[in-house]
Amino acid sequence: MTSPQRPDSGITRDPNRPARLLRAEHDALLPILHRTPEAKFGNPTACPGWSVRDVLAHCSSALHRTITGDLHAFTPEQNEVDVAERRPWPVRDVLSELATGYLNAGEPIASADGRLDGIALGEWIHGGDVRDALGEPSAYASEGYDDACALLVERTRRRAIPLVEVQINEFRLVLGAATPNRQPATLQTDRSTLMRLVSGRPAEPTEYELVGATAGELLVF
Repeated sequence: MTSPQRPDSGITRDPNRPARLLRAEHDALLPILHRTPEAKFGNPTACPGWSVRDVLAHCSSALHRTITGDLHAFTPEQNEVDVAERRPWPVRDVLSELATGYLNAGEPIASADGRLDGIALGEWIHGGDVRDALGEPSAYASEGYDDACALLVERTRRRAIPLVEVQINEFRLVLGAATPNRQPATLQTDRSTLMRLVSGRPAEPTEYELVGATAGELLVF
C-alpha cells in the first residue's frame, strides 16, 4: 500500500478514484462476508440500531440507487426505509445486490463531477463498520486507504472543515480549509483512528492527539 498523497502538494479530482475504491472494497470485503457464518450478520455495529446485515443492506441500496439514478437525500429516516425493505431478503440476495453495486456504481459517480464521490467514501467507511463488528483486522485501514484519504481531503474542503495538519506515522495529510484568524489544528494518530474520527465512530483517546480543534469539528458524515 502506498502512502497517502499530500493534499498540500495539490490533489485534483480523479474521476476514476471512486470506482477504484468501490472495486477495492468488493475484492476485500466480499470474501470475508462469504465465509462469515450467517448468525454473525446479526452482530451490532457502530451504527446505532443497525446490525452487520442492516449496514450491508444500506450499502447495497445506496449503490442500487446510484446506478438507477433514483437518489434521495439519504436522511436517517430514508435510509431506514431502504434497510427495512431488505430485512426479509435472504443474506445471499443482499450480498448479490451489494456486489453488483460495487462493480457498477463507479461510472455514474464518475460522471457526476464530484457530487456523488461521498457515496464511495461512505461505502468504504461502512465496510470498516462491518469489519469492526466481525472482529476483522484493519477495519478502517483496509485496501483502498489511499483513495479514501484523497476523497476525504476533497470532502473536508467542500464542507469547510477547519484546517487540520494530520501526521500519520511518516505520512502527512492536510484536511479542511484555512479559516481567518485561526491557526491550523494538528492531529497525530494512526490510519484507522483518523477514519474513526472523521466518521464519528468510537476512537480510543489514547490513539490520537488533537490540538486546536475538537473531534466534533472533524466530522464529514
